[in-house]
Amino acid sequence: MILSKILVSLIAALHIYILVLEMFLWTKPLGLKVFRQSLERAETQRVLAANQGLYNGFLSAGLIWGLIHPDILTGFQIQFFFLGCILIAGIYGGLTFSKRIMYVQAAPAVIAAVSLWVGI
Repeated sequence: MILSKILVSLIAALHIYILVLEMFLWTKPLGLKVFRQSLERAETQRVLAANQGLYNGFLSAGLIWGLIHPDILTGFQIQFFFLGCILIAGIYGGLTFSKRIMYVQAAPAVIAAVSLWVGI
C-alpha cells in the first residue's frame, strides 16, 4: 500500500506540474522548452493549453481525493478510476500528438494502477 500511495502521489504532483506548465508557463521559456515549440505557435495555442492544464488539475484533484478518502475501498476505486483516465489520455496523446506522452503519462499510470491493484 505504501508504494502505491507514493506512486499515486507522484502522478498527482506530475499533473499539478503539467497544470502549471500549460496554464501559466505555456509561452514562457520553460513551457516552450518542455513542449518543444516556438513562441509564435505557443501564442496561437495559449487558450487551448490552459484548458488542457485545467483538466490535468482535475486529474490531480481526483487522485488526491482518492488518497485522502476515509473509506479505503472507495479511495481505491477513485484512484483506480483517475489512473484509468490518465492512462487513456496518455495513450490518446501518444497516438495523436507525441509518443513521449506514452512514457510521461501512460506508463506511470499503468505502473501505479498495477501497484494499487496488487496492494503494494
